[in-house]
Amino acid sequence: MTWTERTVVRDGVRLVCRDWGGSGPPVVLLHGLAGHAGEWDALAARLSATHRVVAVDQRGHGASERLPPDVSRSAYVADVVAVADRLGLESPVLVGQSLGGHTAVLTAARHPALVRALVLVEAGAGEPNPDAPARIGAWLDSWPVPFRSRDTAVRFFGGGPVGEGWADGLEERDGLLWPRFDRDVMVGSLAEPARRSFAHEWREVACPTLLVLARSSLLPPAEIGELLRQRPDMTSVSVPGTGHDLQLERPGVLHELISRFLADGRRPPGARD
Repeated sequence: MTWTERTVVRDGVRLVCRDWGGSGPPVVLLHGLAGHAGEWDALAARLSATHRVVAVDQRGHGASERLPPDVSRSAYVADVVAVADRLGLESPVLVGQSLGGHTAVLTAARHPALVRALVLVEAGAGEPNPDAPARIGAWLDSWPVPFRSRDTAVRFFGGGPVGEGWADGLEERDGLLWPRFDRDVMVGSLAEPARRSFAHEWREVACPTLLVLARSSLLPPAEIGELLRQRPDMTSVSVPGTGHDLQLERPGVLHELISRFLADGRRPPGARD
């Protein structure tokens, strides 16, 4: 199955989605910072056999509005609500990786009647991290832009499916490959999470939640422990042999975990107590 491009405009900001179709319950896929909707292609193709699947290029990313005037957490949340409304996605499951998972959490907390369930991939409530904007800015500045070839980009991003996935997010201009985002927009998107806690919103989430962690998770153990303490009803799974971009590394495993979680609520193998 292939996807169809859909465009939603909210407050003048263009949001481009990959609509994979499917006749089952809706699922909205939200990528992380500096990512793109195509990261979900392998998972979306599998999920669309049983669900209506839509992957969103979030504001400032991919084919969506490159320079949105507002990059607050509330703006990202309002975009999810608009996509669900305009595309007729009633009570969707939100699947989000990294910052996309944080957006999913806030959407579920602020719009509890909208969200049926959450799947958080390497994502949590988000504790303040004042160093994050500078750290991410320095990482983006380290990119050897423009990339001279796709192979060069794949190697820079670590090779394998992760390198391929990040290279897929680049755009070609005059034979060279460039990021499909603005560096300052990415850094600005972290300004609010850097300065305040969203623990209150995490406690407000009432829908069923699956937390999928990488074996080499970027979430600190203390933060993971606090997430589980505050939401003892939540199912948590650690996937062996994976890093932060596990949706690229193990899409088949992620599909199995999500499908079981959504089908009958049973705890997947390896779930934490």
